Parts: sequence; C-alpha cells; structure tokens
Amino acid sequence: MEAIQILLLITSLFLLWSITKWLTKPSGKPKNFPPSPPTLPIIGNFHQLGQLPHRNLHLLAGKYGPLMLLHFGSVPVVVASSAEAAREIMKTHDLNFGSRPVYKAYKKLLYDCKNVSAAPYGESWRKAKGIFVLQLLSNKRVQSYRWIREEETALLVKKIEECCSSSSSGGGRAAAPVNLTRLFSELSVAGICRSAFGESENGKKFVESMTELMEQLGTINVGDFIPWLSWISRVNGFDKRVERVAKDMDYFLEGVIQEHLENPEKAGNNSESFVHILLRNYSSDASSIDRERIKALVQDVVVGGTDTISSVLEWVMTELLRHPNVMEKLQNEVREIVGGKSIVTDDDLAKMDYMKAVIKETFRYHMPAPMLLPRVADKDVKIMGYDISAGTMVMTNAWAIGRDPDLWDEPEKFDPERFLNNTKNKSMDFRGLDFELIPFGAGRRGCPGISFAAATIEFVLANLMLKFNWETQGKDLDNTESSGLTAHRATPLFAVATRSI
Repeated sequence: MEAIQILLLITSLFLLWSITKWLTKPSGKPKNFPPSPPTLPIIGNFHQLGQLPHRNLHLLAGKYGPLMLLHFGSVPVVVASSAEAAREIMKTHDLNFGSRPVYKAYKKLLYDCKNVSAAPYGESWRKAKGIFVLQLLSNKRVQSYRWIREEETALLVKKIEECCSSSSSGGGRAAAPVNLTRLFSELSVAGICRSAFGESENGKKFVESMTELMEQLGTINVGDFIPWLSWISRVNGFDKRVERVAKDMDYFLEGVIQEHLENPEKAGNNSESFVHILLRNYSSDASSIDRERIKALVQDVVVGGTDTISSVLEWVMTELLRHPNVMEKLQNEVREIVGGKSIVTDDDLAKMDYMKAVIKETFRYHMPAPMLLPRVADKDVKIMGYDISAGTMVMTNAWAIGRDPDLWDEPEKFDPERFLNNTKNKSMDFRGLDFELIPFGAGRRGCPGISFAAATIEFVLANLMLKFNWETQGKDLDNTESSGLTAHRATPLFAVATRSI
C-alpha cells in the first residue's frame, strides 16, 4: 500500500511538472541566438577570457563568428567583433543599448554611478552628459586649456633635456635612457588634474587613490555574475578594499570642493577648472546637479582621461621607435611645418597630415580600451539576424575590429600610409562615425573626451618630434600588453633622446 502511494505521488509530481512546462512554453518559433562556445558548469565561459580578453575573444570569434553568445556565470554576454555588428549596436539600435551593467563595486566607487561613463541610461544620465559636452569638454573649452598643455609639455621637454645634459656632461659616457612611460603618466595626470580642479596640495595622494581605484574597477567581482558566490568578496577582502578606496577618493574630492568654495579665485590663469564650472552650475540650478554628482563627474574626467592619453603616447612612441622610417618622415613633416619657431601652434598642428595618420594607425593597432565599456539590452532585439534577449550584456571588441583582414590590408602591420594612400581610409576618423575605427566608442555612450585627448596627444607628439631625435637601447622593443581596462605596455618604455637643435 505504501509503495502505491509513493508511485502515485511521483506520478502526480511528474504530471504537475509536465503541465507547468507546457503552460510556460514560449509561443512562436524558437529563438535564434548567436553561436556559442561550450560552457562549464557555474562559471560558463569565464575560463576563456584569460589575461588579455580582447585577444582570446578575437580567436573565439574566428571560430564562432563576429557576434557570439557567451555566459559569464549566470549572465548572458554577446560579444561583437566586426564593424557591422558594432554599427547595429551603436547606431541602428543605439537607444536599446543605452544602459550599462550595474556592478556592486561601481556603485560604491563611482557615487552610485552618477557619472557619465557608468550611469544607466535615463534623464539623470542625459543631464550629466549635457554638462560634460556643453560645459566641460566642448571644443571651445578644450582650447581654453591650451596653456596647461603648453606648460606640462614644456616641463616634459625640460625633464628629457636634463637627461640629455647629464649624459653629455661626462665625456664619452653613453646617453642615459628616458623612462617615457613614467613621464607620460606624470604629464597626463598633471594636465588632467590641473584642468579638473586646478592646483592642489594633495595631488600625490589623489594619484595614489586613483591608481587603486582603477585597479578595483578592473577587478572582476564574481558575485556580480554568480550571485550565490557573492560572499567570496567579503572573505577575500575585496569589499574592504573597495570601501577604503571609495572613502579615500571621497575625502580628497570633498576637500577639493570645499577648497574651491572657500577660495573662488583659485581658477587657473586663463580658464576655469572643471570644479569651478560644476559649482557654478550647482549654484544656479541645484536641482540639476548635486554635490555627489560634482564629485562623480570630476572623477570621471580624471580617471577616463589620464589612462587614455598616457597609453596612446606610450604606444605611438613604441611604434615610432620600432619603425625608424616612419619616425623620420614624421620628424621631417613637423620640423618643416614649424620652421624656426620654438612653439608649435594650432595652425601648425592642422597641417600635419602625416602625424594625424600616425595617431590613427596607433589607435587602430593599439586600442587604448580594447574592449569598450559594456552595454545592456533594454529589450529584446535582433542584431545581424540573431535574437538578443533583454538584460543581455553586450561587449564590443574594438581591438578585433582594428585587426579585421576584411577591413584592413595587412592588419598586423603598423602602416600610417594606409590613412593617406587609401581613398576610403583617408577620410576615416576616430570620433565614432566610422565603425571600422572606434577607440572611443560611438553613439550615445561614446566617450565625450575625444577632443581633449586628441588635442593633448597631438601637441605632445609634435613637440617630441620637433625637439629630439630618438632611438632604442640597441635591442628589440617588447610589445607585450598589460591586462586591465586600459592596455598599457607590460614593461616601461625606455628610449634614448638627443637634442635635434
């Protein structure tokens, strides 16, 4: 009798399960998801990312196609690796992919994501983006900071000259190499920080906090992808580190704001700092911007700008040292246009077509952020004929697009001439309209700091080519990349400089 009751119970449960499955079965034809590599239990495809995800995902795309579906834990992730896929995501369906994924650490470190780069799409984000575009990073505003670029570049040149002098003073001694990685980092941090909040007594402390902030932002928190393992971040100390970095960063930024409120005349010689501009907006319309958003926006400018500028300068000099013929051609152009002047003007920069080609080729060959910041699908949508479900994270492999043989002749070759001799490439820009070259992203979530970064990179590079001759220390340069949100060199870049005049 007991066995019959158990059998009836099992049968009832099976019937209940069958009815539930039938009732919840999706109507219509089955979904056509993008191709997907096999997954492992629990972790999904995490194991296939490796230390350099852009390279590993590029290899996977060669097998599964330019749009593929992965799973990071329980989170579905679509990876786009072609210009066509990027165009559909960032242009055709840009509004549907306007939001960012929400990470626990990001909310803590970035003032509940009140900045531009990480905020979810909506009215709050639009206000923040408007302030960025109109008040902080317009072309007019970027030009007003030229004096800072001039002063910081002059300081860079002086440091290099001191290195040249120290080596030439001790008869017959070999020239001392210059640590360009360190100098570019110092220049970008100083230039961005002075633009953001003027001179500050605690700049060194801020740089330390910012370095730690970037480290935490680039750390994968397993709990964001496998919620039932969120306890790991408490055990391994990740939560404590995030808490400490957020506290240190807030302490510094709060001090900067207070300093500006107490001393309104603290603006620079010829322009207002970002903090002044934001505080002026806060005073005139407190409903549109609060104190936390001021800190979040300043943080956004500094974190987003310093790494990009320093990494691009680092890579462009690496490639020029690896290709002396390219460097010689660039030096000839710069020196011919500038002539006998000691200062490079904006009119000079506008005429330097070869330099612009060198910078474009560097962006193609060494994307500052190889994997653009991820987006999230707000609703079901079709991309390249495939179904993308609402809530899916979408990542664009800009590095893979820059190495696509269907788009570029000899993509593994560093060749600035491709942007001068090829009619299609000649008109190509990196500001988000040509999806073959999107180092700053595109669409609504494209980086608003393009003009600021480009102005600094062009001015510094022109001065380095004008005033110095460069060579390596007699050995091949290691081109290995470091892991992280921004692709720097894995080892510092050293070069030998001699005065050209």
